Amino acid sequence: MENMLFCWIFFILGWTLIDGSEMEQDFMWHLRKIPRLVSERTFPLTSPTFEADAKMVLSTVCGIECQKQLPAPSLSDLEDSLSYETVFENGTRTLTRVKVQDVILEPTHNISMKGASVRRKRQVYGTDSRFSILDKKFLTNFPFNTAVKLSTGCSGILVSPSHVLTAAHCVHDGKDYIKGSKKLRVGLLKMRNKGSGKKRRGSKRSRREANVGDQQESTKDNLERAKARRRGKESGRGRRVTEGRPSFQWTRVKNTHIPKGWARGGKADAALDYDYALLELKRAHKKKYMELGISPTIKKLPGGMIHFSGFDHDRADQLVYRFCSVSDESNDLLYQYCDAESGSTGSGVYLRLKEPDKKNWKRKIIAVYSGHQWVDVHGVQKDYNVAVRITPLKYAQICLWIHGEHANCTYG
Repeated sequence: MENMLFCWIFFILGWTLIDGSEMEQDFMWHLRKIPRLVSERTFPLTSPTFEADAKMVLSTVCGIECQKQLPAPSLSDLEDSLSYETVFENGTRTLTRVKVQDVILEPTHNISMKGASVRRKRQVYGTDSRFSILDKKFLTNFPFNTAVKLSTGCSGILVSPSHVLTAAHCVHDGKDYIKGSKKLRVGLLKMRNKGSGKKRRGSKRSRREANVGDQQESTKDNLERAKARRRGKESGRGRRVTEGRPSFQWTRVKNTHIPKGWARGGKADAALDYDYALLELKRAHKKKYMELGISPTIKKLPGGMIHFSGFDHDRADQLVYRFCSVSDESNDLLYQYCDAESGSTGSGVYLRLKEPDKKNWKRKIIAVYSGHQWVDVHGVQKDYNVAVRITPLKYAQICLWIHGEHANCTYG
C-alpha cells in the first residue's frame, strides 16, 4: 500500500502542477500553422554495413552562446538536413530529398552544436529522484504503457498504432547503422502472467523473438515466490515488486527513418538537433499511443517541468519515470537535469496542457531525450541532460513519415 501511495503522489505531480498562480497562466496547446514537407525524389543507396558501435554521447558539443555566433541556416540547408534515409528490414536503403513549403525563416539561430570535448559521463545529479513504476494499474495504462524498449538498448515511445519515436543514435552513430539494428525489434510492455514460468506456446518464430532474459527471470521469480509462500515469509512489498517487473512483447521493425541532419555518412558531424528517428513496426499494436505536439517555450511549461519514462539500465527491466525543470533552451534543444541513466535515451518527453476551447487536459510529446552532454558555456564546461525539441519543421517531417505524402499535417 505504501509503495502504491508513493507512486500515486508522484503520478499526480506529473499530471497536474497547475495550482495557485499557475492557473492564471496560459498553459494550453495552441494550434500552429505547420510548414509542409514534400518528397521530391527518392533514390537507392548502397546497403549499410551495420558495424557501428552504439554511441550514446556525441564527441563534440557547444553551448547556446556558441550557437549565437553562427549564421542561421538557409532554406537549402534546412531541406538538406530534413531529407531522410529509410532503411528496410531486408537491409536495403533509400534517400528521399524533400522540399519545404510555407515556411517563414526566423532570424533566430537554429543551429546544430559543434566544438567542445566530452568529459566524465554522469546522468544522475545529486540525490536520485527517479522512481520505478511497479504497480500494474499504472504500468499497463496511459501514459506509461506508451513507453517501449529497443533491442539495441534504448527506449522509445508509441506515436501511432504502427510507429515508435526514438533517438537517432539508438540505431545510427552518424556514419553508419549500429550493430543489431539490421534486425531491430521493439518491446511493448506487458505484465507477466502467473503461469509465465511454464512452457510458452506459439510459433518457433515467436519463441525466437521472445526475450530470453525475460523468460529466465520470470521463471526464477516464480520459483522464488513459490518457495516464499511455502515458508510463509513473503512480504506484501516483495510481491508488488515482483509483479511490477514487466516482460515485453517483441515486434520486428519494418523500416527506419532518420533525418540527413543526423545520418551524415561521415561527410560531416552528426547534428544533435536531429537526434531523432521513427520506426515502423511490422505488426500494428492496439495500445493507446501519445500524439505529437509542438514544443512550447520554458515559460509555457506548467511548473517549468517536463516528464519522461524509459528503461534505465541500472534498474533491470523496470520502467522508470522522472520529472524535472528545464534549465535552459535553444531553438532545437532543452537543457535539463532530469536524473537518467543509459537505456532511457530515446524516451519521449511530454507535457500535459489544456486543449483549446475544451475543459480537457491532454498529454503530447514535445521532445526526444537524447542523453548526457558536456557543453561549452562562456568557455566553461557545463554538463546537462539534453532533449531534442519537436519544432514545427520536425513535426511536419515526423507527420510525413507516419501518415504519408497526402496527410493533413497543416496544424499541430
